[in-house]
Amino acid sequence: MRKQITSISPLQTAKVLAVLYFAIALPLLLLMLVMPGPKPPYLSGFMLAMPFFYALFGFLFTLFGAWVYNFVARHLGGIEFTTKDVEDA
Repeated sequence: MRKQITSISPLQTAKVLAVLYFAIALPLLLLMLVMPGPKPPYLSGFMLAMPFFYALFGFLFTLFGAWVYNFVARHLGGIEFTTKDVEDA
């Protein structure tokens, strides 16, 4: 069965991915903080801000990307994919 994605909600998609980006960046921050050795003072401030910047820019680029996708899909059609019905295990 063929399906076509004709529209993506930019704001909802951007919100969800921003939270995912934050969740990805947070363990990286924690890993950098617990690594042994001296750290320059400016690096600590950057490391604390990194998950927030990652989430912010992820939100903005996803918002823009979904808007562009919707524009293109309106003129050319959306991404097509095939689905298959499967039985629950």
